[in-house]
Amino acid sequence: MSSPAIVAEGITVRFRPLVDRRPTLRRSIGRMQHRVTEEITALDNVDLTINKGEAFGVIGRNGAGKSTFLKVMAKTLRPDEGTINVYGKTSTLLQLGVGFNRQLSGRRNIYLGGLAAGLRKKEIDEKFDSIVEYAALGEAIERPVATYSSGMFSRLAFSVGMAIEPNILLLDEVLAVGDEAFREKSLTTMRGLLRSKGTIVFVSHALANVAEFCDRAAWLSHGKIQSLGPAEDVVQEYRTAVHAGKA
Repeated sequence: MSSPAIVAEGITVRFRPLVDRRPTLRRSIGRMQHRVTEEITALDNVDLTINKGEAFGVIGRNGAGKSTFLKVMAKTLRPDEGTINVYGKTSTLLQLGVGFNRQLSGRRNIYLGGLAAGLRKKEIDEKFDSIVEYAALGEAIERPVATYSSGMFSRLAFSVGMAIEPNILLLDEVLAVGDEAFREKSLTTMRGLLRSKGTIVFVSHALANVAEFCDRAAWLSHGKIQSLGPAEDVVQEYRTAVHAGKA
């Protein structure tokens, strides 16, 4: 039986209007005249275990809590209630190119992105050539990133994100990036991660990709898990609910 990579227990996340966070006399008086919007519950008592060696998909409509849940797993967002335990080194691609400066060269951005991902400069020095080779940017690595095509930028960002050699990869709407050849390369890399008992959590609206790539999936609706099981089954259940206007 596989051991867990991520264990979420009773995860609840609430968001409040900004004026509620630090009350002032003026705001307090205003609330006496106008009722402040109630809290929004983004995640509601979610329990979930994701195993090592598993590709796990999270689907649902906008506002269902998918990206919020991924941020909780990445520990960039602390839940209001519940606990999250993550067993392994995590690389989080919630947004490709986080920490990059488009006015600087690809070379400089490898260091910026690597440092943002938690690598030390010495480690980036050691990985630099392999990152450039993996991204297949050649001499373009010396050009400002602002001159890159979207595909070139995606290749560089993904290559830096994978350079930390994660055990757990968290992806938000990013399954494969760049041109077709690089998409196949990135998919091969991710399959290799799974074979070595790594874990991938993939949040996406691309249902076909979730059904094809993931082992299991969860359908989130209004912050709660509506369905959990084999990815193809959950995707089909969600599609049926959408077509029936019940999702």
